[in-house]
Amino acid sequence: MRLVALLGFLLLPSVSFADIIVDASRVADAMSRGAVVWDARDATSYRQAHLPGAITVAEAERALRLPTIREFDELVRVEKAFGEAGLDLSREIVVYANRGSPVAYAAFAAAQYLGARKVVVFHDGIEGWHESGRPIETGDGRRVPAAVRLAPDPRMTITTDELLARLGKPDVQIVDARTPAEYAGRDVRAPRGGHVPGAVNIPYESNWTDPETNLKLARRLVNDTRGMALKSLAELRPLYAGLDPGKETIVYCQTGGRASETFGVLKELGFTKVRLYKPSWAGWASRPDTPVETGPGRPARP
Repeated sequence: MRLVALLGFLLLPSVSFADIIVDASRVADAMSRGAVVWDARDATSYRQAHLPGAITVAEAERALRLPTIREFDELVRVEKAFGEAGLDLSREIVVYANRGSPVAYAAFAAAQYLGARKVVVFHDGIEGWHESGRPIETGDGRRVPAAVRLAPDPRMTITTDELLARLGKPDVQIVDARTPAEYAGRDVRAPRGGHVPGAVNIPYESNWTDPETNLKLARRLVNDTRGMALKSLAELRPLYAGLDPGKETIVYCQTGGRASETFGVLKELGFTKVRLYKPSWAGWASRPDTPVETGPGRPARP
């Protein structure tokens, strides 16, 4: 296997992330151009129903971890899985899952991180496609293997040590995409509760038209995922108005999944230096040398 740019990854061209969250009509247009459509859900859900011609990737969670260039064996496995599935990173790619699912955004981030340079995410997912009246396929689908060469881009991510060194810097802003209870330290899911000092709390569900949809589904107050539809750009901008689009913006949650959705939304809004802290709170709280804040925190200021 030949992993591209183990030394030259820092010379990769800059990427335009604008207009990356698409609707069913845009997905159909991309499919007509021959785009690769990646269904990021589990294999069982894929077999039950998927977009025509969509592919599924075996052990996709390996890619969603965003393995570093030091994890050579892991990258070899991901490259093999992508190749067998036909996920050609040199082609246009559309990623989807269920409506509002962070999994789609995690796959979107993984594709970009590993070398794709023309990838978009279909936020409304399989539900949105079905609601649009377009055809659905079932079964295992057809695989056309592709030659894949990974080019991991560490500029998209940040390590615990790097984040620790950035605390308090005026040109850095940190977004915690977890629930207010997790952020405040009331809901503890790691060795310690609380948040990274200086982080602002904007739960990823705030990006939806109805942020309480998960709770309503659990209580059977609604019977569909329509409330997980993405807010319009005009509605999203005020949500992040306290942040500076030009500053380095670091996003985290518990293990990186929910933060991936916020990562995609910020890119859509024109933030130019967004980085995923993939270890997230699970990694931060497990280090005894990392400082922790508790309480509700303060709103972001531009």
